[in-house]
Formats: sequence, structure tokens, C-alpha cells
Amino acid sequence: MPSHFQLNIPTGHAAPTTVTLKVGESLYVLGANGTGKSSLVTRLFNENQAHAKRIAAHRQTWFESNTLDMTPRNRQEVENSFRSQDIQLQSRYKDWNPAGRSSMAIYDLIDADTMQERKIAALVRTGDVPGAQKEALNPSPLQIINELMRLSNLPIEISLGEGQKIVARKNNGSDYSVAELSDGERNAFLIAANVLTARPETLIIIDEPERHLHRSIISPLLRGLIERRKDCAFILSTHELMLPIDTPDASTMLVRDCQYEGQTVRAWTVDIVPPGAQIDEGLKRDLLGARRKMLFVEGAKQSLDAPLYSLLFPLVSVIPKEDCREVEYAVRGLRSAPDMHWIAAWGIVDNDQRSLEDIARLRSVGVWALPHYSVEALYYHPKIVERVAERQARVTGADPAALIKTAIDRAIAAAVAQKAHLVTSAVLRSARDKILSNLPKRQDIVNGGLVKVEADVTLLCTQEEARFNALITAADWDGLLARYPLRESSAFDCIVSGIKVADRATYRAAVLKLLQDDPSAVDDLRTLLGDLYANVVA
Repeated sequence: MPSHFQLNIPTGHAAPTTVTLKVGESLYVLGANGTGKSSLVTRLFNENQAHAKRIAAHRQTWFESNTLDMTPRNRQEVENSFRSQDIQLQSRYKDWNPAGRSSMAIYDLIDADTMQERKIAALVRTGDVPGAQKEALNPSPLQIINELMRLSNLPIEISLGEGQKIVARKNNGSDYSVAELSDGERNAFLIAANVLTARPETLIIIDEPERHLHRSIISPLLRGLIERRKDCAFILSTHELMLPIDTPDASTMLVRDCQYEGQTVRAWTVDIVPPGAQIDEGLKRDLLGARRKMLFVEGAKQSLDAPLYSLLFPLVSVIPKEDCREVEYAVRGLRSAPDMHWIAAWGIVDNDQRSLEDIARLRSVGVWALPHYSVEALYYHPKIVERVAERQARVTGADPAALIKTAIDRAIAAAVAQKAHLVTSAVLRSARDKILSNLPKRQDIVNGGLVKVEADVTLLCTQEEARFNALITAADWDGLLARYPLRESSAFDCIVSGIKVADRATYRAAVLKLLQDDPSAVDDLRTLLGDLYANVVA
């Protein structure tokens, strides 16, 4: 019997991707629809079919009977038929004789229980009572199933009743046939029965175990089965991102894409996340659902950032994080993980009036700061306002130049009306930055004495007001977007009403539609991000 299994995945290049899966180890195969995951699982089974057992947990399951209605010869004939069917290409979508698979599981379960009872009886007959007592302490597959059911939040108990019938009981109620179990209960029972009755040193392949079961059930069930069958190796094919995270000792194979030759898949693009990869659970969750290139941005999924950046960076996974610190942490974490060499991670955060030193520091770790105060500036940038106004004019018949002038003039007037607030906000940030940059250093403490940290707020106010006035005099809408939190004024509402759009939500939707339709508008915004796009696509 093998102590390990060699998994060879053709890549379309010179050398295949090779994974050695030892007995006692498990591998999750994770991939989106259309990536060739099912074909790959079929291939892995075919390569190891002499010592493999495939459990199609995602297929229809039912029982024709809960009794031992197979003979040993029937059972062997059915298994041989399944093996010949499971190596066929159509096995990834076509299930042959599903009731027969269930009957075979019932047979194996009853047979395992019966064989243990016979072994105990034989020991007693030969006078080896201590040996019989020791054997009786080994739990039968049925006992293990009941233990796992309890741990998996399924309040059912399975037992062997009169006439060699498998029966179920729920909450200490009356016995009933396992054929009457719910879809989820029946699926959990069959997965457990198939795993626990497998021969030692078997490669157990489970297809989509989450199909009929909630994560709160399937996750502890799989962990318990893997723990109980350390004498086997496991491949678990799934769409559920969290299952690999729930099994930290497992490796994960990310199936990215596949190549067809006719109607047959001949090569795959895969990446391997080894067990114990040096990234935390949150980053691993992001990673498992992402492409090879990842861009972390601020905000929630429904915020302004993610939909905009998704259009600017196609074929890149745009992943929102709560704030700029989380963005930086995510990029640092993935870039520093030695096992994640195939992942390329970047971040982009709002400028928030950052110092040049802080912008340079962020850039050094892979995080770009916007040239404007916040992401709203990309939606309300003069070039984007102009393009949306031109589209609006084609619908209303208005003069686009007049719409643009009205919108910008009103927005600048709204900024003037909020001058005191905007200037104060800028001075507050400047004063905080000045104080933080002059906090005592270690050597200051060693030297002792008086350490003064102060900021001349009067001077900062004078300088900021002069800067603001200069931008207003120049009617520099772009400069105002770069420096001030205009979302805290009515300026954006003035842009929206000035070009005759109903409200901000409608305007934002119009901007996203513009970016979907007009590649030159996408280029305009990419240009504002400096060389980030060039770095990502390189």
C-alpha cells in the first residue's frame, strides 16, 4: 500500500505542477465554475484509482433500503462498475446508479460492525477475555458517526436495529429508517460512512461536500473525519472559501484556469497554499477568493472605492479594507509571506493631506496614495465632470460647455461658503503632522532635559488661508479636490445639480457607466494614479 500519492497537474509548459500528498495529509481543491476543477479531480482519481475512493457528495443521494440487501459478490460487482464509471470523462457531471452507491455504503457500514462483533466473539471463545475487552473499546464506525454527528450540530443517532437494519433516532425519539433522513442529514451520514469504512492508506476524494450542508455542519464533520482517518490521505474539492481556513493543517490548491484540447481539459493553471502559510486568517480568506493580482482599497464593498477601482483594474481582485492601516497591513502581509511568491499585492489609499515623507513610506511597501484628498475626487474630477455633462447634454439638448461652467462655478462657490471649515480641517491635519513628526526620539529621552513639541497654529492658519484663496482666485477645482475634504461641503451636490443630474447616487452610477463604455475616460483616471496601473499590469 502507498505511503504517499503523487499528484501531477499538466500546466501546458515543460514541467507539470507536482504535489506529494502523504498519508495523514489533506488537500483542498478550490476553484470557480469554469476553471476545470471537476476535470482535475477526475484526473487525480484516475491517476490513483487503484488506491483511491471517490465520494460524490454533491450528487443525488437516496436509499432504496436500509437493510443489508447486498451479497459480498454483488457488492464487489457494484464497486467494479463504479470504478469503471468514475474514470470516464462524463463522471464529472453524470452520476451512474446513485442508489447503488448508497446501498454499498450501507453494506460496508453493517459489515464493519458485524466483523467487529465476530472478532470480539472469537476472542471470547478462545478464552482471550482481556483481548476481547480491549477490542470492545475500539469504537465501531457507527459509534464514530454518532460522535461526529453530535460535534457537527446534527441531533441524530444512527444504530443497527433488528434484521440488520440501519435506523435513526432524533432527540431520543422513536427509531425510523435512515431513508427518511433529510437531504443534509443523509449526505452527512453517507460521507461519514464512506470515509470510515475506507481501507487504510486510501486516497479519499470528496467532491463538493458543502452542496447539501451548511458550513457549521460540514466543517466540523470534515475535521473530525480527517482526524479519525490519519491512515488515509484526503482531497476535498469545494467552492466554499472558508472550509480550507477551518482546516489549518491542510494545503489548498487554487485552480485558476484550464486549457482545452477539443472537449478535453489538458492543462491547468494552479497555485498551492501550503499548510501553515505565514499569513493570518483574514488575509488567507482574501487570498482564496482572489486572482493572482490583488489590489487592496479603503472602504466596504458597497463604498465608492471598490466599484471604481474594479473598472480601472480589470483582471485584478479589488478587495476593500476598513481603513488605510488595514490596507497597508494586508499588502505588507502578503508581500512578506515566503509561501505566497505567486501573489502580487498592491494598495491604494486616500491622500488625506499626507506629507511627502508618508507618501514615500507607503510607496516603499507597495501602497499608493491618491494625489487627491479622497476617492470622491476621481468621481468629480474636471475631466470626468466634463464627460458626464456631455452625455447629459446629448439627452437634454443643453449646451455642455454651459452645464460644465455652471457646475464648477457653483461647486467653487459652495467651497467658499465653507471656507472656515475647510481651512480649519486642513490646519488641524497640518498641526497634527507637525507635532507627530517632532515627538521625542529615543536619544532625546537618553539625553534628558526639556523636549518641546509645538506648532504655530496662527502661522499655519495664515498660510492655509492664503493657499485656499489662491485656488479660489484661479478657479482651480482640481486643486481644491486635491487639498480639502469637499465631501464635507455641498460642493459635490452643486456639481450634480449643475449638470442636471437627479442626485449623487445617480451621478455616481453615470460615472461608472461612463467608465464601462469609454476607454479614454478610464485612461484619464489611470493617469491620475501615477504609475500604479503600469506597475500592476507589468
